[in-house]
Amino acid sequence: MSSWRTVQLGWARERVPGLHRTAERAVTGRWVFAFLLLCCGGERAALLRGQGYYEDNQFERALSVWRDLERHEPALTPSQFARYAYLRGMTDYRLGFHADARHWLSLAKVSERQHPGGLEGAWLPRLDGALADLDRESFGMPAGQADTVQSIDAQSIDAQSIDAPTVAPAPPDRPPAAGAPAPPSPAPPAQPN
Repeated sequence: MSSWRTVQLGWARERVPGLHRTAERAVTGRWVFAFLLLCCGGERAALLRGQGYYEDNQFERALSVWRDLERHEPALTPSQFARYAYLRGMTDYRLGFHADARHWLSLAKVSERQHPGGLEGAWLPRLDGALADLDRESFGMPAGQADTVQSIDAQSIDAQSIDAPTVAPAPPDRPPAAGAPAPPSPAPPAQPN
């Protein structure tokens, strides 16, 4: 027998009879354990590796990890998915892929709302700031102006803010009240030349 196992374990068989089977089982057991460890913990390891690349400003490498991890997205726990979506979105944002960044950051925000605790506390203001910046860019708004209707952070609109002002102008068929300023007179029609 000249297989790899015979060559590798040949010394054990010559010195102690019957030990080669035990050694073969140990080697096989290690490979099975390593395989199971990679299959079950691969998503977590990839998430940590990608986060390391992101924190080291190696955004291209991080993005390749995120794109590979996307195939295993259903296996992620809700907190892992929130982290993945945040880091993927921020990586896309840093690389200038703003449409993709808006997609992933929105998913991270929704996931964090549904399952709190997946994102670190320092990440939440960055997430909100990046989404606000992407909203301004997407909807063509100048900096500092927020559109609460189109934003992901849309709050319920207060009914009083929509209602007509409390002081309504007098109808045109009645004269103004005493002491009130007279309405401006209409401008005369323009004369054609």
